[in-house]
This record gives sequence, structure tokens and C-alpha cells, in this order.
Amino acid sequence: MHTLRTPDSRFENLSGYPFAPHYSEVPDGEGGALRIHRVDEGPRDGEPILLLHGQPTWSYLYRKMIPILAEAGHRVVAPDFVGFGRSDKPSECSDYTYANHVRWISNWLEALDLQGVTLFCQDWGGLIGLRLVAAFPERFARVVAANTTLPDGSWGIPLEAVDAMRKVYDALPVIAPAELGERFRAKDGPPGFLFWRKFCAEAPELTVSEIMQHTVRTGLAAEIAAAYDAPFPGPEYLAGARQFPSLVPIFGDDPELPANRKAWKTLEAFEKPFLTAFADSDPVSAGAEQPLQERIPGARKLKHVTIENAGHFLQEEQGEACAAAVLNLIRQHPAAAA
Repeated sequence: MHTLRTPDSRFENLSGYPFAPHYSEVPDGEGGALRIHRVDEGPRDGEPILLLHGQPTWSYLYRKMIPILAEAGHRVVAPDFVGFGRSDKPSECSDYTYANHVRWISNWLEALDLQGVTLFCQDWGGLIGLRLVAAFPERFARVVAANTTLPDGSWGIPLEAVDAMRKVYDALPVIAPAELGERFRAKDGPPGFLFWRKFCAEAPELTVSEIMQHTVRTGLAAEIAAAYDAPFPGPEYLAGARQFPSLVPIFGDDPELPANRKAWKTLEAFEKPFLTAFADSDPVSAGAEQPLQERIPGARKLKHVTIENAGHFLQEEQGEACAAAVLNLIRQHPAAAA
């Protein structure tokens, strides 16, 4: 597996991101190793809070939440997934599989030996993070799921429609980033996610800051946009960002659906506090909180949270409100009762 490592100089003096880097290595599955970066702030003996980002972002997305959570006395750990941030980046799209990501971050979690964890997960942070909760339920004390889900085939494209829908997908145009939100909100035509998947996989140019500018409703200042681009000094660094949407198991024959269904069996017995904190204006994940609330026992007893005036990347738009939701859950359900 050939990997790239973004030069450290790319991360100097990023706006609002003063955190020292920390690194661990995990096996890459081919006889080598991958270096995974994490932010690790707050007291080492504090109750840990694990923050998992999505695509195409990195731990920079959590820069507003990290100080608030650390100042409250928690150890705050925010890794960059392989292919993102300061973590190593395999250069081939084929190196990125859902199973690989779950294995890499599972090995990372075990090596760090985090216990009593409160998880905050968004976007792909949930697709990977909820698999972690299912694999290591004893390590997790609470979960906050934000704008995310764990696909199990109960929604998406059924097996009998796979061939026809793949033909539809192959014929889709690569649209401009500015049009993607409209496609997600459309009530007819192919699902908006197919256009997103097509764009990431096939657009001649993929610029993370441009995606964020069209997704974050308030827009981004130039220095913030530059920070989102920092991990990707050239197109060869973008294999993970390009591949992630194609790994979401929306087709009924996806190889990871059995593993996700197995994970759901554990989640359907998970009685520890499980809060949903979805944004009020996210066309991507709208409605995905309902199965989490209905199927997970630990979610049924909670009053769930809506993060107002926020879109898909709610940590960017309303990071303070997201941090408050995490801290309120911990206060209401202390470790002894978790």
C-alpha cells in the first residue's frame, strides 16, 4: 500500500486550531503501518469524549467544541480518519473500503485503550463510530449521533432494483457543487446522494473548501476555507475524499450490509444513553434520526435535541450548541448511572 503524508508545514498557524499533534500507528493490513493523527486535549484522567468527523472534513471541524469540552474537565480525543487531516493517506481509491476503515479505527481505539467514552459522531463518523459501539459496547458510556446513520438496507435501493439504479447512476452527469444542495432537497428524480457520490468520484477537480462553502450556510472566511484544504496539497492526496461516498452501502448487494446488520443487533440492545442531535436544516440526513430513536433502547428514554440554524456540518455552524448537548447529556447521566 503506497501512502502519502501531508507535510507538517501545511498545518502551521491554522485559524482556531492551536492543538499539538499526537500520533499512533496501526497495521495497514498489507504488512505495513499507517500513522493516525489525533487531537488529544484536556486532563488525561478526565472522562474521555471521542469526536469522529465525516467526509471530506478532518478534526479541524471540531475546533470550536474541543476547548469547551476540555475546559469542562474531559479528555477530548479527535482523530483524523486514514486519508484525512494529518493522518496517512493511501494513494489509491481501491485502498479505501468500509471494512478497512472500521478495522483501522478499531485497532486505534484498542491501542489507545479508551474506556467510559462519550462518542459524538457525524456523517461518516457515525457509519464508522456506530460500528465501534457495536464492536466494543463496554468501552462506551454514552453516544451523541448528529446528522448520521448506520445503513442496514432498510432504506436505500433494494436488491431487485440494483441493476436498474446502477444504470441510472452511470448515466448521471457530474454537476457543479452549487447544485448539490438542490438535488438533495428535490422531491423527484434520482436521490441526491447519487449526485454527491458521482461528483466526488468523477469531478475533474475536487476542492474540499469549495464543497464546504456550498454546504455551510453561513459560508467560510478565507482562512477557514484554507484550513479545510490544508491536508490536501495536491489531487493525489484526495483518494479518501473521493472514495468515501462510494462506500456508503446504499445498494442492496453492498458487501458491508451484513456487518452493519450485525452491528444493529448490538445497538438494538444498547441501553446506555443514546442522544440524537440533528440539525434543523440538513437535507442530507433529514429523518435519519427516527430509526436511531426508535430502535436503540438507550435513545427511547431521552429528550432529543435539535441543533437550530445549522446544516450538515453543524459543528462548523453551531459548535458551541453541539458541545452543550454533549455536556448536558453527561451531566444528566453521570458515569455511575451510565
